[in-house]
Amino acid sequence: MIGGLVAHSSTGVRIMIATKPVDFRRGHDGLAALAQEALKLDPYSGVVIVFGAKRADRLKLIYWDGTGLVMTYKRLEEGKFVWPAISDGVMHLSRAQHEALFEGLDWRRVHAQEVRAPLAAE
Repeated sequence: MIGGLVAHSSTGVRIMIATKPVDFRRGHDGLAALAQEALKLDPYSGVVIVFGAKRADRLKLIYWDGTGLVMTYKRLEEGKFVWPAISDGVMHLSRAQHEALFEGLDWRRVHAQEVRAPLAAE
């Protein structure tokens, strides 16, 4: 089973990050099948799923936009992505931490401020 990290953006989009590297020869359908079988996710539900390669300098994202399955591929020209420890568990990332990961920064150093929504408008 491939573990994952979960991030929720301010718009409510779920972002799952598979912690185990995947074969990057897989395309849209192969990654969607892996998400269904190993992560027990519905890749057609609007969830964004991020996969990393063994080389740690590239990642792929897949998500359903309502009309088709979208795949984004990113390769760092220098350095490597700071990838979470390989595990079968699920870990929450803030939106800021997810954005830092995508930018090739050390997401572990980013700590978003947690603010509770007010109970009533003033």
